[in-house]
Amino acid sequence: MTEVKAKLKFLRQSPRKVRLVADLVRGKNAKKAVEILSVTNKKAATPMRKLIESAIANAKNNFNLEEDGLIIGQVMVDDGPTLKRWTPRARGRATTIRKRTSHIMIVITTKQEIEKKEEKKPEETQEIKEAKEIKKIEKNAEKNKKIVEKKKDKKEVVQKDESEIKKDDK
Repeated sequence: MTEVKAKLKFLRQSPRKVRLVADLVRGKNAKKAVEILSVTNKKAATPMRKLIESAIANAKNNFNLEEDGLIIGQVMVDDGPTLKRWTPRARGRATTIRKRTSHIMIVITTKQEIEKKEEKKPEETQEIKEAKEIKKIEKNAEKNKKIVEKKKDKKEVVQKDESEIKKDDK
């Protein structure tokens, strides 16, 4: 299983903004992703495009994979360290300015690996589905029995209390 990884650390942009660009290319063909990012009008598009190009180069040189069969499997954008700066405010106070950074990791796989993963997933047969439904019904029946028993116990306690009250009144 060949998964080609490329990482970019300490990108000086907030992860929230980078994730917008990451969502555009997740699951796409690597070449198409580069084309999409080259025309995307976001600041994070350029470093993301360079990172994908780096991952493609790693796949070619290190793993001898063809560029056409590469798909972007995962794109993870995590928080990096936050730079804290101060700005003056009214009445001599100061508030923080959080200059956020991002860590990006891209995993590129081949089309064949994705097909293999899909083949490994066993499909649920009708019998398995029916068995699951029966288990759910049995669980619900057990819960209902417990609820009914609790209500009966409460009624018995209330009846005992009422009978004791009547005895005390006599």
